Amino acid sequence: MVFQYTNAFVTIASVNCDNLVNFYTKLLEQKPIILIPNVYAEFNLVSMHLGIFKPKKTNESEFEAIAKSKISLCIEVSNLEDAIAHLTALGYPPPGDICIASHGREIYAYDPDGNRIILHQAPVNDN
Repeated sequence: MVFQYTNAFVTIASVNCDNLVNFYTKLLEQKPIILIPNVYAEFNLVSMHLGIFKPKKTNESEFEAIAKSKISLCIEVSNLEDAIAHLTALGYPPPGDICIASHGREIYAYDPDGNRIILHQAPVNDN
């Protein structure tokens, strides 16, 4: 019998569950499709991908720290500046600057629990 995947999703554990659900409701501009207050919430995003990457030398210490997670929630956006402004308006401005990666422009941000969010904008193809 062959094992077949039917779906995959990422979960974030938080002792401040309702606070984090409120944050992601505002960030994603949608209500959860499943909501059990202070127990569980689930958001339905357009697509989910698992990315495995090696951090730049300048960011390696953040990924090596035991207290920090090595997993990032990467959210691809159509306009990075608009996404940064939205996150800043929510009270969680990215602490660094936009950087250029091989796959486009990106910036690190953090949710209320300190989980890393990578806002990413793919390069624009001008063909």
